[in-house]
Amino acid sequence: MNVKPDFTRHANQAATAPAFFSVHDIHAYYGESYIVQGVSFNVHEGEILALLGRNGAGKTSTLRTCARVGDPELRKGEIWLDHQPLHKMKAHEASAAGLGLVPEDRRIIPGLTVEENIKLAQIAPPVGWGLDRLYELFPRLGERRKQEGTTLSGGEQQMLAIARALARDVKVLLLDEPYEGLAPVIVDKIEEALIEIKSLGMTTVLVEQNAVRALKLADRAVILDTGGIVFDGTAAEVLENEELRAEYLAI
Repeated sequence: MNVKPDFTRHANQAATAPAFFSVHDIHAYYGESYIVQGVSFNVHEGEILALLGRNGAGKTSTLRTCARVGDPELRKGEIWLDHQPLHKMKAHEASAAGLGLVPEDRRIIPGLTVEENIKLAQIAPPVGWGLDRLYELFPRLGERRKQEGTTLSGGEQQMLAIARALARDVKVLLLDEPYEGLAPVIVDKIEEALIEIKSLGMTTVLVEQNAVRALKLADRAVILDTGGIVFDGTAAEVLENEELRAEYLAI
């Protein structure tokens, strides 16, 4: 009889440690479809956590639940950021509390320039990074500041989406598939920016299908399978464990 490998020994290790961003036993639904099934993990201040899994594992749904966007609907569980209960908040309240979501589709606003997209994010407090600092992080955006945002290349739009999130006073950055569809040289530029952000103490949760690149960047990894956690440990452990990667990441 074939016995499925058990990697769940790691799944709750981080759930009991003090954390800056904490997700505890969240359950979320699209209508009556049970998508996020009892997910728990902690992220410490300044860490990069890679949230991984095969297509359909529940990664984006978990990230959207954390961001309090309302779809999927959180029906049970708690989400805490720096002692604030996000599970009681709407998306705009969670954003004001310091949660910055960069969605997969980037949501660049048509008809606005690069600079106008960034300034629009700063209309309401709390305000984060200024224009000069953002253009230092992403020089390409500075060069194209007067260009309409939707006419940028895919990589430049991803830079703009991250810059727009940082224009708010962000405590935790949630990135959904930031490398998707980008050339390797552009992925390198995005990674350089994320390393710089981390060096400044920013906390990041990264959902990424390119698991190897995400693991090389991250401190820790959580792997999802059919809406639940099957592994919670260091990124190095996943890179070193061929059986785990083959079972849940197909790499």
